[in-house]
Amino acid sequence: MATLTYVYADSTAVLGPLAQHAEPHSYDLCSVHAGRLTAPRGWEVVRLQPEFAVPPPSKDDLSALAEAVREAGRGRRTDAAPSAGEPDNVTETARRGHLRVLRAEPD
Repeated sequence: MATLTYVYADSTAVLGPLAQHAEPHSYDLCSVHAGRLTAPRGWEVVRLQPEFAVPPPSKDDLSALAEAVREAGRGRRTDAAPSAGEPDNVTETARRGHLRVLRAEPD
């Protein structure tokens, strides 16, 4: 992974290690694109590192991924019991997601 930054005044594209903080007008690149980077005619490419390896996942990354999986696994639970404000003469005939088809019983 690498970060690409342009220095317009010098017509230079600087390719350095992955930035720790987001900066305006800088772009994070994967190692494949960092290796194939070319600059426009008249521009110079400055590579601060000859090779850009993919960093191993940090403990924070793994914790965030585990929490996202837990949240997705919990899902949404719907209460199957009829609501307290529903009249007695109404019968549920079908349900799809949060929508219900109700039929009024004849009096």
